[in-house]
Amino acid sequence: MTIDEELSHLDAQLRRLKIEYEIYFSNPSKKPPADIEWKVLALLRKFSDGAKMNATQRYRYNEMAQRYAIYSDLWRKKSRIREEGYRRPQDALLSIQGLRPEEREPEHKVYGVRAAALAAVAAEEEKPFSMACSDPKSERERVQKLYEALTSAKKKTGESVSGTAESFAAFVQKKTEQIRKQHGCQAVEYTVEVLDGQVKLKAKAKV
Repeated sequence: MTIDEELSHLDAQLRRLKIEYEIYFSNPSKKPPADIEWKVLALLRKFSDGAKMNATQRYRYNEMAQRYAIYSDLWRKKSRIREEGYRRPQDALLSIQGLRPEEREPEHKVYGVRAAALAAVAAEEEKPFSMACSDPKSERERVQKLYEALTSAKKKTGESVSGTAESFAAFVQKKTEQIRKQHGCQAVEYTVEVLDGQVKLKAKAKV
């Protein structure tokens, strides 16, 4: 593919990703479009230095990187509301509507091809997924969300995903029992975060 063709492919993937997220937020049983988002991020990283592009191509790429950064910020907010429930009246509006006028600018403006791309990629690493679990056997849905968050993070960073949802649930069950017994706590807090490009799953006693 030429650079123009790859940029067109990136644009098409970004448009598809936006549609898939809209479907995801309107359907409680739908899974987030992690595969498509990983492809978008891979292309953003590929052209982040802008070295092989002319001025027109850099402008086009920069616009798409900026667009992804804005979308990503909105999706993170809506995902947090979806996981935690509505806390404020405006949260309900954000969860069911598209991009509002006041949401059209990112919280921190980024300029230049490299800055825009890095801002978009860094957005994926800013806020780790976290959840508390006290009885994995009766909290299967929560364990499933933790598994999805872990596999999604690994796909985005290019790490291989090993093990099934069932084997992961067994691991969480054993780990939860171990930490609860060791610390005498009621629940265990699990966190999925990306540090230096590597996915980490952490578990600690929740006081």
